[in-house]
Amino acid sequence: MPAGISIKDLNFSFNPGQQVLKNINLEINPGEKFGIIGPMGAGKSTLLLHLNGILNGSGTIQIGDTIVSKKTLPEIRKKVGIVFQNPDDQLFNPTVEEDVAFGPLNFGYSREEVSEMVDYALESMNLKGFEKLVSHHLSMGERKRVALATVLATKPDVIGFDEPFSSLDPTMIKQLLNILNNLESTLVIISQNYLPLIACCQRVALINKGEIKAVGPTKEIIQNSDLMLENGIDLSLYKSICNDFFHSPKN
Repeated sequence: MPAGISIKDLNFSFNPGQQVLKNINLEINPGEKFGIIGPMGAGKSTLLLHLNGILNGSGTIQIGDTIVSKKTLPEIRKKVGIVFQNPDDQLFNPTVEEDVAFGPLNFGYSREEVSEMVDYALESMNLKGFEKLVSHHLSMGERKRVALATVLATKPDVIGFDEPFSSLDPTMIKQLLNILNNLESTLVIISQNYLPLIACCQRVALINKGEIKAVGPTKEIIQNSDLMLENGIDLSLYKSICNDFFHSPKN
């Protein structure tokens, strides 16, 4: 069941005097598809890694009715799944089937339950028939789908994505968008490829230098060229991408 996300007064530093996140306050609705945008080094990935406790700053993060803390980490890890930018960072078993089964097995589900979870995840990702294939022999687009299947298997309330559209051509982006738009979980999507976010996310947060600069409807924020330029994003660089994305042949 999708869960809401409440972030209050979140601050984080990797080293003293090098604050990466500054007073982050954000509310994301249950079932919402929410984007996080900003220039490189803005703190986007750092924020995402707080959602399931990989990083732990000051302040409060609540997923549904559960506050993220050391005590609640086992529960939070079931509630929140993260899909990393590079799928090879989470694919390390001999076959697709074993990769997808790894998470449920480590959560203690029975073999029968795991089998059902694997079937569900592969079916959802259009990967039926891939069970015995070697994950690292697949294309980038296929590996990204397998990586998502490894997270989707346990049906988390929240799924976070770090640059899911990177290294994909327009056709593969459209295929991934179709999958994302049919997921019931709350989605938090980091992307520097802003155009797919318009087709997927209801709202976005613009982050720069560790601070939230704006939150609002996706198209309204992304098309505000003055706001984007003030925060280190030159939209003129994306005109050719826009043409490719919206005018390439449909599947």
